Amino acid sequence: MNTMSVDVATVRSATSVARARESARAFLGSLLRPIAAEDADTVVLVVSEFVTNALRHGGGTCTLDLTAHPDSIEVTAHDHSPQAPRMRTPDLNDGTGGFGRPMVNRLARTTAVTRQAAGGKTVSALLAR
Repeated sequence: MNTMSVDVATVRSATSVARARESARAFLGSLLRPIAAEDADTVVLVVSEFVTNALRHGGGTCTLDLTAHPDSIEVTAHDHSPQAPRMRTPDLNDGTGGFGRPMVNRLARTTAVTRQAAGGKTVSALLAR
């Protein structure tokens, strides 16, 4: 099993999200058993969604962990906010979002939100490999 962890901060958050995507692609490219291009794109999309939401709604910093299992890739983001992500109707007019969580739920085998005893939460998705 291969793992990767990246700490991400809001300093130039667009750059931070891009760095998380690049780190994810590098991790996936380093796997001994390659991942299909379409599956890699899905992992990177979920990484982007998780990191963006953690920076925007989770207190400004997060830790991103990727774990390669034999038949899946696990994407996990830890942030400092105890507030669980919520499902909401996507906003088609004002551009305030609402699309990410349903998208991740459709792409992932499973998703979970776990509150941490020390504070904050962990959001995870298990994706096909």
